[in-house]
Amino acid sequence: MMDDRELHQHLIGQQGSRAALNTPVLVLDLDRLDRNIAAMQAKASEKGVALRPHAKTHKSVDIAQRQIAAGAVGVCCAKIGEAEVMIDGGVAGVLITSPVAAPAAIVRLAKLALRADGLMATVDDPQIARSIDDVLARSDAMLDVVIDVDPGIRRTGVASPEAAVELARTIADCERLRLRGLQFYCGAQQHIEEFPARRTAIEERTQYLRSVVGALCDAGFPPEIVTGSGTGTHAIDLALGTFTELQTGSYVFMDAQYLDCDLDGSGEVPFETSLAVDARVVSANHSALVTIDSGFKSLSTDGGSPRVTRGASPDTVFAFMGDEHGALVGPEIGSRLRSGDLVSLVVPHCDPTVNLYDNYHVVRGETLVDIWPVSARGRAR
Repeated sequence: MMDDRELHQHLIGQQGSRAALNTPVLVLDLDRLDRNIAAMQAKASEKGVALRPHAKTHKSVDIAQRQIAAGAVGVCCAKIGEAEVMIDGGVAGVLITSPVAAPAAIVRLAKLALRADGLMATVDDPQIARSIDDVLARSDAMLDVVIDVDPGIRRTGVASPEAAVELARTIADCERLRLRGLQFYCGAQQHIEEFPARRTAIEERTQYLRSVVGALCDAGFPPEIVTGSGTGTHAIDLALGTFTELQTGSYVFMDAQYLDCDLDGSGEVPFETSLAVDARVVSANHSALVTIDSGFKSLSTDGGSPRVTRGASPDTVFAFMGDEHGALVGPEIGSRLRSGDLVSLVVPHCDPTVNLYDNYHVVRGETLVDIWPVSARGRAR
């Protein structure tokens, strides 16, 4: 089977070569990507806040390196497998944002701590902290950790300020762990579409976060790092001033979910859509419907439907038609599009869509300029 490089290497540098790509294909606009990276970095730097973008969005060593070159202090990774890939790619300052609890994973974490520059991990359980400490002792490694605080979604994190203090005391008793601060990620609030409602929700949650910080300070564990936030709440969190660093991720791409949100209260979109799936019409035998070669296997389904951005009217409706196919529906679309025609789609949710592909096809304008691997694709453990 031919891989992406065998299919498309010869197109790199050829003017207009985007149109010749085999579809479906994940396309990344390099200039828009770089402008997004610069814009978020500028927002954080202006407030004196560090940026540690979340690499679960892009799973790309190439993109992580561009973020760090622009001023980021490192990247976040959701799983230890992602962290291994980033570190193997030369990325420093990795924070693993999900607790590492399984015995086999703790062994991997200890091995990673021996060779990783600036590695941090999250913990939310005293017994797991002790287990990590025991394994680190056997490998003669040290590890920086932050306490994960539950923002109210009951997924991970300590459930109260008192529990945070208890865990801090446990960490202080561990010879191989160094407590650096805490993590607080309000995932449920990121996609509240109206800015005032999102701001109100985050202001309430920030009051709780401050109570946790206060409890740790009173107990003698003032957090050096308060890390969290996201693309949906970055503007609010920067204004509130509690976080010392942001974990924003999707701003590099801007998917349909975030395009629906007023991110900063201006009513404008502060970042550009840099990611697309290019697809082709494969059948056009009906007046109000054409079929394209992109279905469940090439587009995420958890964030609604993709949107047409090029090749057909923006009000064209997309409908999934199975694993391999989707439908574009609109008045007389079958007479305006023919088999072989190219369309571009804004993805519903960038993170799981990226994980469906082996490579980014990086373009400037209409020209393919590089092919980057989705380095941490499938690293779910």
